[in-house]
Amino acid sequence: MSSDAASTMVGTIPVGERDRLDLDRLTAWMTESVEGFAGPLRYAKFAGGQSNPTYRLDTPARAYVLRRKPFGPILPSAHAVEREYAVIAGLHPTGFPVPRPYGLCEDPDVIGAPFYVMEMVEGRTIWDGAMPGATPAERRAHYDAMIDALAALHNTDYAAAGLASYGKPGNYFERQVGRWTKQYRAAETERMESVERLIDWLPRTLPDQTRTSIVHGDYRIDNMIFAHATDGAGAKVIAVLDWELSTLGDPLADFSYMLMSWVTEPEGRSGVLGLTGPETGIPTIEQVVARYCAATGRDGVPDLNWYFAYNLFRLTGIVQGIKKRIIDGTASSAQAEATVAKVHALADAAWGFAVKAGA
Repeated sequence: MSSDAASTMVGTIPVGERDRLDLDRLTAWMTESVEGFAGPLRYAKFAGGQSNPTYRLDTPARAYVLRRKPFGPILPSAHAVEREYAVIAGLHPTGFPVPRPYGLCEDPDVIGAPFYVMEMVEGRTIWDGAMPGATPAERRAHYDAMIDALAALHNTDYAAAGLASYGKPGNYFERQVGRWTKQYRAAETERMESVERLIDWLPRTLPDQTRTSIVHGDYRIDNMIFAHATDGAGAKVIAVLDWELSTLGDPLADFSYMLMSWVTEPEGRSGVLGLTGPETGIPTIEQVVARYCAATGRDGVPDLNWYFAYNLFRLTGIVQGIKKRIIDGTASSAQAEATVAKVHALADAAWGFAVKAGA
């Protein structure tokens, strides 16, 4: 991603021919399915590279968000908007900050693909974790709110939220290492020594799983909406977005993934390596661990280097998939080629953390 992510990801763009929706059919569905809906309806597409195309719908009374599967043939398990809707619908009544769900449509005949509609949450998105222009107190308050929201997610009784069957039983990391190894092999374009070592080492050194919770899967500062500072609410997370990788699993997967920002050079996105401490207000890793553990009733966390190695291995698998699509001529993003240049560095960094973990 480029450093001007905010300018490329924010806001709406005119809807191109291939992304058009059938407004008459959509209006009819919303009239029947969405409580309090009243047209007329207009729409625009959100900018940015979501894997599930996302639209802003406006009526005279209120705004909504629609997320749909891509049109055309897709892999059976990919782009599962039904799962996204299930987790949002399960969490919303618990008070956890997610947009209000309004309805799921699994009939592809309405707009050409399954979709769901949720509340449009108005607030602030922080695209750069360094939070330039903020005071140390403001930065600390926002980071504390982000940590507290993650702890609240992991403390949620997923069975009471109707999500007992949202993930598979057994060791989460065992499944994930197997899954990303398979994904990597399917997209492999050349032999990378660091990846070969990781594929051997990770399954032999799996940590014990002591807890199971809802896992977001992509928990970082730009996947949430904060209350506007003028609202008098201080720093408050009012919506966590992008649940497409969520499941039931080991909460330390989310926690260590969030902490990847602390070991990532500042790049205009989430990286804050070297920026922590009282001068900036961004909490240190030790402070993050202490706050999260206090909120979740843990007496500490295991050596994080294994988890960092795993997270970077997973990222290597994702980026290798993009690389393969570029070679095959199917990748859509102009930024894809820059992303691909990073695949060797990611693999080497992952092995570096494995070495720190004792490999």
